[in-house]
Amino acid sequence: MVELYGKALSRRDIAAHAGAFSQFAGVRLMTLGDGVERGIRMLEFRSGTGLRFTVLVDRALDIADCEYRGMAIGWNSPAGFKHPGLAEYEGEGGLAWLRSFSGLMVTCGLDHILFMNDEPGDTYVYGPRKTISHSLQGRIGTIPGKLSGYGEEWRGDDCVLWCEGVVTQGTVFGEHLELLRRIEIKAGTNDIRLTDRVINRGFYKTPHMYCYHINIGHPVLAENARYLAPVKEVVWAAHAGDNYRKQDVGYRTMPAPQLNFHEQVWQHELVAHGSGEVPVALVNDELGIGLEIVTRKDQFPCMYEWQNLQAGQYALGIEPSTNHVLGHTAARERDELIWLEHGDERRYDSLFRILTDDAAIAESERRIRALCAQPDEEFPQPTGNHIPIRGR
Repeated sequence: MVELYGKALSRRDIAAHAGAFSQFAGVRLMTLGDGVERGIRMLEFRSGTGLRFTVLVDRALDIADCEYRGMAIGWNSPAGFKHPGLAEYEGEGGLAWLRSFSGLMVTCGLDHILFMNDEPGDTYVYGPRKTISHSLQGRIGTIPGKLSGYGEEWRGDDCVLWCEGVVTQGTVFGEHLELLRRIEIKAGTNDIRLTDRVINRGFYKTPHMYCYHINIGHPVLAENARYLAPVKEVVWAAHAGDNYRKQDVGYRTMPAPQLNFHEQVWQHELVAHGSGEVPVALVNDELGIGLEIVTRKDQFPCMYEWQNLQAGQYALGIEPSTNHVLGHTAARERDELIWLEHGDERRYDSLFRILTDDAAIAESERRIRALCAQPDEEFPQPTGNHIPIRGR
């Protein structure tokens, strides 16, 4: 049954009330037509609850806009949803990725995440390519996808809205990795499910690193918004040391937009449910709205918290990752880098749950606290305990 306007309706009931299901919910394909976004194919999802989100087919099928009953969930940066043809991956010393950085979710990878890095290129058996130069957060987020399909799938009286696509990151004498992505949501609900498969289609042994940059904006992010997570310990903070309290912003409670704020990044060690799931949320108690992200500890063993609280760029990032924040070189040295041979595959299953009222926020907090009571203090001392990860 589909829950619409407080009633559980069968497929027949819905058909009796309108000539097309799209009156209530659906997925449609459109093309943006102006400015830096011109030419980007975009899928618009409406679940029938007041939840609307968009998927950028031509930017790795990442989730761009997200709103619930007119309240924004996701983040729009000044860069806009730039067409991939305008991306400058290697520009500005590797920082040009920031000029294409916007949206609720930006995928990072497939062979590199985090800051710029040069790694040995010997695995590709090509003399002129002695090193592989990586820019910030990898290439995948600005590669167009090939749309495999989208639409409505009725399963009895339940309807699933879905899309699927393939994104290929490949070159000659280098990596040939493929991202297969499926996004779906059951009509009448607020739970977005994301399933990714990363496959090595090439015949070179290839490194794999992966991260989701999930960016929450105002009004979910606002003064006194709370970060909820089963934090066993704060492992690392980029600003630790003499500057730890300099900006007077801790990990737990968010301030209003700040002037001249320098980004803060934390890594937390989180406790997983017995099923392997790890929930993290940002909630606004005043408005009764929030976003909970659920990932799997065996797929994403690490979690970062990104605070960009600068006025005009105000965002909070939840970042599940395959590797510690220490970076690419450290992953190699610690034998934690994932290596994919031909045909090897890694799968990632995630849930984006919109918390639509006080009761949903309370239930999310209950689930999280049942796993671990996070530190009450805003500035827990980082332990530096980067638990070894088995490279696979």
